[in-house]
Amino acid sequence: MNISQISRRAVIATAVTLAMPVAMAQAPAKLKVGFMLPATGTFAALGTAIENGFRLHLAEQGGKLGGREVEFFKVDDESDPSKAIDNVNKLIKRDNVDVLVGSVHSGVAMAMARVAKGSGTLMINPNGGADAVTGAMCAVNIFRTSFSNWQPGFAIGQAMAAKGHKTAATITWKYAAGDEMAKGFKEGFEKAGGKITKELNLPFPNVEFQALLTEIASAKPDAVFSFFAGGGAVKFVKDYDAAGLKKNIPLFGTGFLTDGTLEAQGASADGVLTALHYADGLNTPRDNAFRLAYAKTYKMQPDVYAVQGYDAAQILGIGLAAVKGDAKNAAGFAAAVTKATIDSPRGKFTMSKAHNPIQDMYLRQVSGKENKVVGIASKALEDPARGCKM
Repeated sequence: MNISQISRRAVIATAVTLAMPVAMAQAPAKLKVGFMLPATGTFAALGTAIENGFRLHLAEQGGKLGGREVEFFKVDDESDPSKAIDNVNKLIKRDNVDVLVGSVHSGVAMAMARVAKGSGTLMINPNGGADAVTGAMCAVNIFRTSFSNWQPGFAIGQAMAAKGHKTAATITWKYAAGDEMAKGFKEGFEKAGGKITKELNLPFPNVEFQALLTEIASAKPDAVFSFFAGGGAVKFVKDYDAAGLKKNIPLFGTGFLTDGTLEAQGASADGVLTALHYADGLNTPRDNAFRLAYAKTYKMQPDVYAVQGYDAAQILGIGLAAVKGDAKNAAGFAAAVTKATIDSPRGKFTMSKAHNPIQDMYLRQVSGKENKVVGIASKALEDPARGCKM
């Protein structure tokens, strides 16, 4: 080997050595996603479904969103708003997450939104419907893939009136979701000519319904509107039936009353009418493929919570692709998401300027163990986003 050959090899070796750190530096860091969802308590199953849906879409994308591999950090929010600030700060300050995903409980979602708005951290809310999240507290970096509490309440109010019912009683948990869904129902029902004759509530997560059911029996409204979810919804529907009310006073509600709860509610739920942005058996190619993939992966059927988690990952992917994986570019992320049409298992939807879905609200009726679509309660319903300035 002559000197010129040695020199050439030395130059090539040096170039390769110098290039290696550059190539390594160009590999994008993992995207840190912080799940702040309930892992215990009344809403634990809902948190699991959201996470399952999110992970399913991620798996379909080869484990990457916006070109970045994903690393998860998790906090059990316990559905407790009093712990929410500390919990969200664990994810932001301790774990340095790029994106917050949560939560189920409206009060927890509100606290998360306050911190996200103040810190500028990208937040995708896959359930908590507190109106203010995409209303007075709206922000360029905050998005919701579920609903505002107003939406299903307003839709079922319209549907109840369309069924010919003139008077109604309302019964809900006394917290943000219950209050706002009842207000949405009242707005929709009264706008269509109905009258509320009794407004009842009890503290979350209390499930002692008997005294309130007695009041409903005495008031004799044409129909009843209710909002409960998870274990509370199971007990309410069974207690309503056991009290003998179901045969004389039809039960209506937002979809959470019967979503993910039918197995436990049994025959007590038959005939209950609800409004929601998803239903069993939509029988579209998109939904059928989603349901099959979910069932194969998790050995169970998906519900609305799984869809909302799935779409949280979809929206995250759409936004990040537009900003080349830069989760700090909230303006670019928002511009892409609000221009997009999201191909969801629920049906295609778009995002409002306040970052809340503009979506069909289905009228569903329980038949056996399914929430079957019997019509559209409200077409392409957009939340009024009252107080949003963005």
